[in-house]
This record gives sequence, C-alpha cells and structure tokens, in this order.
Amino acid sequence: MVEPVKLIGGFGSPFVHRAEVALRLKGVPYELILEDMTNKSELLLKHNPVHKKVPVLLHGDKAVCESLLIVEYVDEAFDGPPILPTDPHERSEARFWSKFFVEKCLLSLWLALWTEGEEQKVFIMDAKENLTLVEAQLKEKRFFGGATIGLADIAGASLLSRWASVMQEVAGVRVMTDDEYPAIHRWIEDYNADEAVKECLPDRNHLISYFTMIRGKCISAAKSMLPNYLAKK
Repeated sequence: MVEPVKLIGGFGSPFVHRAEVALRLKGVPYELILEDMTNKSELLLKHNPVHKKVPVLLHGDKAVCESLLIVEYVDEAFDGPPILPTDPHERSEARFWSKFFVEKCLLSLWLALWTEGEEQKVFIMDAKENLTLVEAQLKEKRFFGGATIGLADIAGASLLSRWASVMQEVAGVRVMTDDEYPAIHRWIEDYNADEAVKECLPDRNHLISYFTMIRGKCISAAKSMLPNYLAKK
C-alpha cells in the first residue's frame, strides 16, 4: 500500500518551495495543505510542536520538519532521479554549500534588504562577498552538482531566484544585478526553466503583493536576527 504524502506549506515561502521541488524532481504525488500562519492549525502544531513553522512533510504517519531535511528525506525515501550525489565527497560538498546558503547568504541578504543606514551598508558588502563566492563556484558549472539540480541548487536558487528579485523590489534596495553576477544569473535562469521548478514557482506579481503586505514583519525579523549575526562575526 502506498503511503499518502502531504506537505503543510504556506504561500510565499522559499522553504516550502524547496520541499515542493524535491517532491516534483522525484515524481512523488503529494497534497499541498496551505497554512494560515496568523492562525496556525492543530495539524501544524501537532506535527511541528518545536518550531511551529512550515514546511512539514507528512509521509503516512511520519512527519519531517525543516526544508533541507525534507529534501534529503525525499531523496532517500522515494525512487527517482537522485538529488544528492552518491560519492561521499560530492555529498559533503553539496551539504557544505547548502549550509553556506542557509547560514551566510540568507542572513546577510535579509539584513541587507531590511535594515537602514550605516548598518545596511555593511550588510550589503557582506552579502556581495557571499555572492562573489557563489559566482566563482558556478562559472564552470550549470548547477552545483553538474548537469542536474541538486541539494545545493535547491538551497540556494530558492533564495536567489524569484524571491531575491521580488524582495529587492519591495525593499527598494539593489544588492545583486544580472551584470554583476552573470554566472548566478545564468544559473537562476536554468533553475527556473526546469519543469519541476516551474510547476511550483509562485506568480511574481502575487509574490510582490505578499511581501508588500508583510514588509513590516520582514523589518522586524531583521532586527531580531541582528544580535545572532553580530555574535558570529
């Protein structure tokens, strides 16, 4: 008997997008349950009582939380094209760059977009340094793992594709341009053109409206991230 697969998600989340891309790359049918994050359901609270966030993957009676853990679980639990390489060194590199996107790129980019003044100038410089490292990695590659989308691509392109473009527009801050990072631009175009990705990319105009609506929350989130960021410097 095939166990049903459900994904608890929410509109506008690049983290939910990661989980959806993994499921679609593996060809796994699933039901998307859209959550109202201002009025969290008992289903979400039951299956992610620690963080109370989306995404949460439900596979039969099993629950998996955190977007990149979901990606790895989907890769191991279902048949289909591999998302992580089989070679141990290549797997470690994929995980390294995934962690880099989460701990460096996301944090510096978010602070660069949603802060002000002299602090913001520092965060923009940090974000550009991180993007330069990504640019160098992609100059000779289509994707991080080679010819097909892998873990690091899902971790990074989910942030730097449609979401980064939309957030820059809403915030009125330009951190990255296509001319400045041509390899990243080409990588994002290839990622967005993949059929599995296209099927779960949110409409750009809808995404702009969403981030315009939650702009205040984005600024508040940046303020809460600041102490953690400075502690790691």
